[in-house]
Amino acid sequence: MGVQVHSARTPLEERDWRQAVARGLRGRCPHCGKGRLFRAFLKPVDRCEACGEDLHHQRADDLPPYIVITIVGHIIVGGLLLAEKFADWPMWLHMTLWPLLTIVLSFALMQPVKGGVVGLQWAVRMHGFGGEPDRPERQPLPPSDPRS
Repeated sequence: MGVQVHSARTPLEERDWRQAVARGLRGRCPHCGKGRLFRAFLKPVDRCEACGEDLHHQRADDLPPYIVITIVGHIIVGGLLLAEKFADWPMWLHMTLWPLLTIVLSFALMQPVKGGVVGLQWAVRMHGFGGEPDRPERQPLPPSDPRS
């Protein structure tokens, strides 16, 4: 592994994003892989119980649901199209199977995907994981007064 230069003052050790994402997918601390990442279904711990890594910086926000929607949508639509083409299922089966499968897959994938996103954020030092606070987002300019 190489060294990533964070600023002119301090070089930072490069973090393996693949390993961090894999640990997050398993619900483990992206730093050590031993401590739990979640204290509740989608609530990450503030600090790893095993290595003490601060994890309160995470801001996964809406990315995990977008990823889950994309994955589940491809599975459901693909399955539905295959079932329509190659099977002659009754409508009640379609009306039962596809919504149920959508719900089950969504709940099954949400926590691992959020863990993977948190692991990626940790690995690339986003949202305070690099030791520096986030820079404020750019704010739009106030509208100009049309009377002037």
